[in-house]
Amino acid sequence: MFVEGTLRWQVTEDCPWDLLMALAVRDLAGLHAVGDPVLPRLAPEPEPALHTATSSAARRATAAGTPAPGGAEAGDDILSRQWAAWFERAVHRDRRPLGGLLHPPHFEAFDRAIELQDLILRYYDVAAHWSAERHAEYARTSLEKHAQRAADIVDVVREREHELRRQAGYFRLDIDVLPLAEPGAWIVGPHTVVVSGSLRDDSRAFRDWFQPLVAALV
Repeated sequence: MFVEGTLRWQVTEDCPWDLLMALAVRDLAGLHAVGDPVLPRLAPEPEPALHTATSSAARRATAAGTPAPGGAEAGDDILSRQWAAWFERAVHRDRRPLGGLLHPPHFEAFDRAIELQDLILRYYDVAAHWSAERHAEYARTSLEKHAQRAADIVDVVREREHELRRQAGYFRLDIDVLPLAEPGAWIVGPHTVVVSGSLRDDSRAFRDWFQPLVAALV
């Protein structure tokens, strides 16, 4: 995560593990059109065929006598509701437990969402592997392009301050950068926005998107 701003305003940027994991499990399970808002599928897509059959989480579930879930086709409505509740917690930083929700091997945070817990048991290993790779990619890019990304934020705010002939009032914005298959941005909370990695990597497009948002906030 990096933070830009002053005592009056603050913009944070991150690629949250909780969101990566939630979306990876969603795509691995074949859950579609769930969440509010509905975010596009991931890119690159996590590949279940290489891992799920032999994942240690799946073996633990089988050893415990828990049948491996069939995915979205088994209890689709229940799974969709349970996943949407997980997504709702994951997108709000102030609702995320400090240590996260996912604690193998039992994932006790989901004891009251058994169908989703079974799904996480089945897909945890491949989702965690995929999420670790994507988070590492984001960290490398953020380090390599830190100056440019910081300028994309600070310059737009300063231009707005100059336009108004005053300093910005207090505002906070959390930007979650995710590897989504479609470019764009989605408001997911009162001061939280999900931005596709492709939009964040395009400095001009990011500034074009960020300017009207700053104009509304400042």
